[in-house]
Amino acid sequence: MARARLLLPSAARFGGQRLHEPVARVLGRADAHALAGSQQARCFEVLPAGWPAAAVGREADRGDAGSHAWLRADPVHVRPDLNGARLLAHGGAMQVEPADVEALMPALKPLFGDAGVALDAPVTERWYLRLPPGTVLPGFSPPDAALGAELLEHMPGGDSRSPEARRWRSLLSEVQVLLHNHPRNAMRQAAGRPAINSLWFWGAGRLPTEVRCTYRHVMSEDDTWLAFAKQAGCETSGLPARCPGTVADLLVDLRDARDLAQLQAAWLSPLFDALHRGGLRELWLDCESGEGYRLVPSQRWRFWRKPRGGLGA
Repeated sequence: MARARLLLPSAARFGGQRLHEPVARVLGRADAHALAGSQQARCFEVLPAGWPAAAVGREADRGDAGSHAWLRADPVHVRPDLNGARLLAHGGAMQVEPADVEALMPALKPLFGDAGVALDAPVTERWYLRLPPGTVLPGFSPPDAALGAELLEHMPGGDSRSPEARRWRSLLSEVQVLLHNHPRNAMRQAAGRPAINSLWFWGAGRLPTEVRCTYRHVMSEDDTWLAFAKQAGCETSGLPARCPGTVADLLVDLRDARDLAQLQAAWLSPLFDALHRGGLRELWLDCESGEGYRLVPSQRWRFWRKPRGGLGA
């Protein structure tokens, strides 16, 4: 059965943007649902439960995750302000080059080695720590959750004063001092790129025993989601500019969408047309904020339903 699920940002991200009349009419006839849990939990069943992004990403990048515990230590840019500091860039926005890795790794590896963990960078923007057996870790925030936020709210361990939290905060402080003084960052800034002035610890865990996904093909620009999809045995690809001509069992990650008009033209209208023609039997719109809409062809006969103005509840 041809079906698709679109992962969308929180409905509030679209502000006052309105749905076009044909789209509003179709969505008004859909079944609205309050979706429980996180989007990742709605798409992937991970056994044992969790989201060990470091181990799954390591397996996708190098295939050597094994039974080790892993932690991401990604290069990021933080900027001091009057109240402390904020995370301003991570991932692709950092524009990390192989020469940056070659320059920084010799300085960073001994620091982590003294702490008993091994650091390496199989991909320029994805750095990993292999943890020794029995390592006790505090809680860590994923970088997307901390982007633009006050750094103190997302330090290792949060507001915990546990020995583990103090250890990782101390290690992070040493890392930041080393990176601040490293000449490679002066070269990056002279070239108009953000300084790599901190690392972001997140995604701790071991490789799951099993990952399941009910969709066969996953489209995303998020390397972590693609890694979990690969672990589940799905076909994976980057995100095209618009809906492909043929839709069959497709999960599409559109969480970065901000322009509702563009979303409607590139994805909603083509998929609604596919529903009308019978080429698609089920479509889910899944908002990060929990609003969900299930669309099936038979709903077109619900003439009494009013059009929906936006994606919010």
